[in-house]
Amino acid sequence: MNPFPLDIFTEPEDVDPHTLANLGPLARLAGRWEGHKGVDLNPKAEGPERREFIERIEFVPIDPQANGPQLLYGLRYHIHITTAEEDITFHDQVGYWLWEPATGLVMQTLAIPRGQVLLASGKPDPAANTIRVEATRGPTSYGICSTDFLEYAFRTDAYVIDIVFNDDGGWSYDIHTTLAVKGQGVFDHHDRNTLHRVGEAKPNPWVQILAARGEG
Repeated sequence: MNPFPLDIFTEPEDVDPHTLANLGPLARLAGRWEGHKGVDLNPKAEGPERREFIERIEFVPIDPQANGPQLLYGLRYHIHITTAEEDITFHDQVGYWLWEPATGLVMQTLAIPRGQVLLASGKPDPAANTIRVEATRGPTSYGICSTDFLEYAFRTDAYVIDIVFNDDGGWSYDIHTTLAVKGQGVFDHHDRNTLHRVGEAKPNPWVQILAARGEG
């Protein structure tokens, strides 16, 4: 059964401009965060390598987005990771977390500067303090796309992230990325960290414009 409307062009009317009030389960992510006890388990020629890392993440509210009748609220994010041993970038990542109130769908887009992008999705329980989104290689929806070299040497077959919101206001994540490493076979690339808030989020641009006009 097709869940989509026949009218694919008409956008919703009377859209609430206040993104921070319409993020559903993503609302607790808005703002700036730091975590100093991250752990990464990654593949190397001589075997798995365990690295500890320092992580900084910013989630910035964006204006509501419409795909015809579909309405999304979201956060643009940037992750920057270093290690205690050196200040150079260990990992850099950008993307969006998106929430569709009408369906309860959560999506994460992810792009890293090694030639890889993905779109993951999930439908969290509104009563739970957790979010899970997943993507797999192959599908044209909620899939993974990589360069020829990554497909050859470190093919990514699956991605899943589990987020847990903690009682102290912080949150933790576990990421499992299933790799097919040439000459080694299947590898579970595992990352985890706990983040604590270091800054609040500003309202999305539309709301800032309304406030400047005295209409907010």
